[in-house]
Amino acid sequence: MTGRVTPRLDAQDPHYNLPFHNMVVTTPRRDRDATTDNKVGEDAMTPNPLLGVVFHWLGGLASASFYVPYRGVRRWSWEIFWLTGGIFSWLLAPWLFAALQTKDLLGVMAQIPPRTAGLCVLFGVLWGFGGLTYGLTMRYLGLSLGMAVVLGLCTVFGTLIPPLVQGDIADKLLATTSGRIILLGLLVTLAGIVVVAWAGAKKDGDLSPEQKKAAVAEFDFRKGIAVAVFSGVMSACFAFGLSAGEPIKALTAAAGTGPLWTGLPTLCLVMFGGLITNGLWCAWLILKNRSAGQWLGAVSPAETADKPEVAALKRSPLLVNYLLCAVAGTAWYFQFFFYTMGESQMGRFGFSSWTLHMASIIIFGALWGFAFREWKDARPAVKAMVWTGVALLVGATVIIGYGNRLGS
Repeated sequence: MTGRVTPRLDAQDPHYNLPFHNMVVTTPRRDRDATTDNKVGEDAMTPNPLLGVVFHWLGGLASASFYVPYRGVRRWSWEIFWLTGGIFSWLLAPWLFAALQTKDLLGVMAQIPPRTAGLCVLFGVLWGFGGLTYGLTMRYLGLSLGMAVVLGLCTVFGTLIPPLVQGDIADKLLATTSGRIILLGLLVTLAGIVVVAWAGAKKDGDLSPEQKKAAVAEFDFRKGIAVAVFSGVMSACFAFGLSAGEPIKALTAAAGTGPLWTGLPTLCLVMFGGLITNGLWCAWLILKNRSAGQWLGAVSPAETADKPEVAALKRSPLLVNYLLCAVAGTAWYFQFFFYTMGESQMGRFGFSSWTLHMASIIIFGALWGFAFREWKDARPAVKAMVWTGVALLVGATVIIGYGNRLGS
């Protein structure tokens, strides 16, 4: 299979009726490509788990950093800057980078079986609820605590549910030395998450309401925890969306796209599902709050309620706000961009990609939390607890990377 010819998957193809044939984030079927006459050129390459870990860390840095530019947006309501940034993360960036890195993108998309495309979008819609409430979690808990709770649950569900559903968790985690080492890494990850969340609870108990508001303007521990639990469960659907898109990887590889980029067309579909969820919710808020005028310069009423100096201003800083939202939205997309690159290098231990991704986000999220002085009024013992949790997460990443190397 050469050039831009894109085959159609049909009932004879083993991928067609099995959208969950590998309900984990795994690599394309390079073994099949390498042993048939339809080999995908010279783009096939041997997985490199250590390189995969590096890509996952880059994705974690992008994810942990995406909300930082939003902190600089002025005089816009939440729904305005969230939807503005989301247009970049859910629509523009996925299609732009897929078009740049995928050969015959439109041809590949045209050949995707409707059921496969539908499942990708459906899981994207479910993930959209997690992404939507993820932003609210940052609002109520701050970067470090919010990320720890959300991504802790996301790690558990996204890593363990797929092999449980497949019924091969024993083969993947217990039957080999590398699998047992990866299992140890998963347990250390959970321990790190518990420690960070515990530190957040202690900080909440120690600080006065005024101190909490100074660190996180809309801090609300109970509301934030409830939103974070829901967000963590729903965010795990992203991993299932990528898994449902495995047949798309085969089509993309057959069109001549290199292994690092075969996951990009799937991102277009899954993230479009996220756009549906977030777009509908933000549209309702915009209608309810009559905030659409802020895109043209009107000032958010919430910003002027108790700030006379802001109320006196006629317009919002539109150019700055749009640029900040563009940076934030693109950074959020880059977490998945690097995730697909990292996953392509993990070999048969691709299921551990989700854990590596989540742990790296929590690590960088905790660092941003300290950078923004969210923990400035916490007792030294509580700060030490946070760093202990971060150290456990770093160690877990090393352990999982080592387990992947043994199994590669």
